[in-house]
Amino acid sequence: MFMKKFCRSLFFVGVLGLGATNIYAQKGKPLFPQAPGMEAYTYRESFKKDVAATLDSIKALGITELESSPNPNGMSVEAFRKLLDERNLTCPAMGAGYEEIVKDPAEVARKAKALGAKYVMVAWIPHKKEFTLEDAQKAAADFNRAGKVLKENSITFCYHNHGYEFQPYKNGTLFDFLAENTDPKYVSFEMDMLWAFHGGQDPVKLLNKYGNRWKLMHLKDLRKGVQGDLTGNTSTENDVILGTGQLDVPAILKAAQKAGIKHYFIEDESPRWSKQVPQTMAFLKSLKE
Repeated sequence: MFMKKFCRSLFFVGVLGLGATNIYAQKGKPLFPQAPGMEAYTYRESFKKDVAATLDSIKALGITELESSPNPNGMSVEAFRKLLDERNLTCPAMGAGYEEIVKDPAEVARKAKALGAKYVMVAWIPHKKEFTLEDAQKAAADFNRAGKVLKENSITFCYHNHGYEFQPYKNGTLFDFLAENTDPKYVSFEMDMLWAFHGGQDPVKLLNKYGNRWKLMHLKDLRKGVQGDLTGNTSTENDVILGTGQLDVPAILKAAQKAGIKHYFIEDESPRWSKQVPQTMAFLKSLKE
């Protein structure tokens, strides 16, 4: 009997000494502990009808951060900021057009400051049917120039990948060319996980390769069975609830956290966004390490 009690005591001491209680606690540790933000483009049709009501709907989901254009439905950036402030919503990242940042980056910086944004992202580089080296060269020069102006205004410029930049080039892709020919002081990136995957890339490897060049992320998933290409286009019907598509979301989130992504935004371009967004949020909340 003594030996049984002694062995049992040794077992518990050994288990506790090895930190077993901590191990079990970590099993339930959330993989994605922060609340996600929302890419306003998800609600583009709703914004056209009523900006204030749309913001109320977003806030009701528990969202506190948006990535948005500064002028939804044509309103002034000041009026939009007022609506955000009234709801305790913030807009850490602002979307801008390529032509805007080339023509007047100082004005883009002014709008970002008025909105309270610390990041400005551009999601599309103008090009013809196929993205070329010449397109990448021009974009790199434009991004360096505009990014410098934004940096001088305490704003970080981010280019959002869209899939077409993964055209093969030398031993890599034209995205690699963009990364290598832009100054990290002035140009960072926003990872769109769907478009990286659709363009034939592994989002995890891309996140690991460029590390803290990545500042922002779009959370989205691609319908199973859909074949990717280098067009940067796919039907909006192919945006599905996070975790139900082709992407390895937990692995991508782990790599994103390692890279130091600052803000995550759900983007759902499908016509089913109102049903899918709450399910995507529930999926994110359910993930455990």
